[in-house]
Amino acid sequence: MPPERAAQTGKPRVLAIAEAANPEWVSVPLVGWSLAQALREVADVHLVTQIRNRDAVLRAGLVEGQGFTAIDSEAFAAPLWSLAEKLRMGEGKGWTMVQAINALSYPWFERLVWKTFGADIRAGTYDIVHRITPLSPTISSSLAGKCAKAGVPFVLGPLNGGVPWPAGFDAERRREKEWLSYLRSAYKLLPGRGATLRHASAILAGSRHTAGEVPERYQHKVVYLPENGIDPARFARRADPAPGALRACFVGRLVPYKGPDMLLEAAADLLRSGQMTLDVIGDGPMMPQLQAMAADLPGVTFHGWMAHRDVQQVMAQSHILSFPSIREFGGGVVLEAMALGVTPLIVDYAGPGELVQDGLGFKVPCGTREEIVRRFRVELQRLAADPAALASTGVATRQRIESHFTWSRKAEQVRAVYDWIRSGQPGNPPAFFL
Repeated sequence: MPPERAAQTGKPRVLAIAEAANPEWVSVPLVGWSLAQALREVADVHLVTQIRNRDAVLRAGLVEGQGFTAIDSEAFAAPLWSLAEKLRMGEGKGWTMVQAINALSYPWFERLVWKTFGADIRAGTYDIVHRITPLSPTISSSLAGKCAKAGVPFVLGPLNGGVPWPAGFDAERRREKEWLSYLRSAYKLLPGRGATLRHASAILAGSRHTAGEVPERYQHKVVYLPENGIDPARFARRADPAPGALRACFVGRLVPYKGPDMLLEAAADLLRSGQMTLDVIGDGPMMPQLQAMAADLPGVTFHGWMAHRDVQQVMAQSHILSFPSIREFGGGVVLEAMALGVTPLIVDYAGPGELVQDGLGFKVPCGTREEIVRRFRVELQRLAADPAALASTGVATRQRIESHFTWSRKAEQVRAVYDWIRSGQPGNPPAFFL
């Protein structure tokens, strides 16, 4: 974008780097895409992403060469991704292994980004370089130092990940093929991490845990900013459960750490008595086990996998999102439930525990499997006594989403960080979630 146009609009010129940015996918690629797009409301943004996202970005309406650039790093990325799929030994498992392999291929992507945009960065074409994805704090950035040398502020994040497995869930950890998670903290010793943090002008941390992993000498530039957000156009419905029994839903992969088996066990008595119904949205290796557990439980419906845009059709029929997951980084599904006015019932650990504050849902302390089942059973029985009373909590959750968690609000929060950087970083960094 010509410098004179930036002066006219008053918007900072931002090179937004999101290797994973795809409007048609979920999880990290959707976060990368959504944040980069929302930032266009407050900044003049040029998106840089990986070639695998090109067609989806074009279908979304961006013009290649103007709104975005696709970097072809497949020479390294494709074979290493294939290797990761083999090493993780199971569909959807071994996430730490995938991140470790990505850490090997990602530097080539950044090298190609610098080859394409280095001259423009040195020439001052951009006011800010912002690396949005990868979200993993284990993956360093060579661009941070290069931008610092060029005198262009570099923003890193939001970063999130590495939440420790709770004590008592080693069996689930092994079933998820998370062998490398035992060694994850070694990433702090990897070359490049210190330089990345040192050269970054601001470090956006998606969780309190990730913020706490940043060394004390860099804490003055850490901003807590949960990475997930809500697109009101995608989640526009309002909760409207039928009167009568407590209607609950579970949304997620059917894998051990998400706890769908714990939920069925906790809800069994209420399901048998007709005081509760349960919609299970998602698929995964536990499906046969869960169906067997529910064989004699009336009121349980397994919907299987559903397109992301269709999930809200089922969720909106619920009073509560019953979600006993014990290892969520961001907890996007919790925000989606809150956006609909569906009250979350969660385990007070990691991402969901940070999102569900007083008056916005219900939390049970983390503990052993038996403790979580017992605590969920008690809460479900309490809520089933008067499901209609949850309506007021639903109003509060929607208000919280509108005030803090729409992508537009996220963009405004990031813009405040940009302004803080460009003003010389006086005082403490902005705080949005006190």
